[in-house]
Order: sequence, then structure tokens, then C-alpha cells
Amino acid sequence: MAGLGTAAFAQLTTHHLTHVFNPAVPDDPAVRYFSFGAALEPSRPPPLLSPLRLPYRVVSAAEGPNDGLVSVSSSQWGEYQGTLLGVSHLDLINWNNRLRSSLRGLVGIKPSFNAVAFYLAITDMLAKEGL
Repeated sequence: MAGLGTAAFAQLTTHHLTHVFNPAVPDDPAVRYFSFGAALEPSRPPPLLSPLRLPYRVVSAAEGPNDGLVSVSSSQWGEYQGTLLGVSHLDLINWNNRLRSSLRGLVGIKPSFNAVAFYLAITDMLAKEGL
């Protein structure tokens, strides 16, 4: 990438996390861990110009269902809360395409995923668990 360091990406690979990070950072038995996964529908891969198009295909071939960056299988840690279907990694971080969202809004198409509401629901769940 022009002018951008990419060394951090190597630390996000399955190999690095499995063989370096996880052994160095064990789970704390006093902590409850929760996780969610997300997966795009195979019939609706990322659009042609999406930055997730290529990684989605690579991860799909290697690990199956994924959100464009993270496979469902590798997202499962601790108490797995489920898989969000039709949700991309960019949706999860609320990094949406404003032009596309605006155009869809003009024709009455509402977003299928609301990241803010999702994270508020998680905080509510954690509060109910006394965490």
C-alpha cells in the first residue's frame, strides 16, 4: 500500500494469532469472554469496488463463511453469541458507504444492520449479566 505500513496485518493472520499471540496472552480465568461472528451471504459477495472483495474470496477459500476479513470459525471465542448473517466487517465497525446509504435511503431501502444498536444491545446484555 502506497505510504502505509502493512506489518500490522501479519499480526492478524490465523498463523500469528494461533502460534504467537494466543500462547503469549492466555485467557484469564476470572474474565468471561463473549464473541460474535459475522458472515456475508455467498450469493451476495462484496461489490466489485469494495475493499473487502478480494479478502472475502481468500478467506472463503481458506476458512469458509466470513465477513470479508474474519472467518466465522476464527471469531468464536469464549461464550459464542451467534453469527450475524449478511453483515460485513465494515458494517461491524460502522464504516458504511455514505453515498450508497444515501441513495438507498432515497428509494426507501433501510439498512439491514445498525452497528450502534448492535453495540448498545451488547452493553445491555453485559449489564444484565452483572458485568
